Amino acid sequence: MISWGRILYGAALTTVVAAVAVIAVKRERRPAVLAAVVASAFVGPIAWNAILHRTEARSFFVDLPFDPFPVSWQDTGSSVFALAFAAVLVGLVLRRDNAADVLVRAIVVAVVALVVDVYFY
Repeated sequence: MISWGRILYGAALTTVVAAVAVIAVKRERRPAVLAAVVASAFVGPIAWNAILHRTEARSFFVDLPFDPFPVSWQDTGSSVFALAFAAVLVGLVLRRDNAADVLVRAIVVAVVALVVDVYFY
């Protein structure tokens, strides 16, 4: 079972890497957009892992037996929740921008959440 300390560590690490990735990929500097990215990268994985923690869903933590990319349903869920939160929060901040700009930022957050979850916690 995943502990609260591990959940918070993973969310914090995802937050830092997502902010750096959005700055690097989209050259984003607007504080409101970065705040939305940071919030979604933190809250998304916490929300998903809190559900797994509360329900004691152990079967979600079984990794794919493929050493280069040992992804599990738990990892995937963190990414999906991060994508959902990022799409909403970044979309609210960038409501006057086109959907592609919002989507690229949300996808960056989701990919970071997946990679951090698979390899770092």
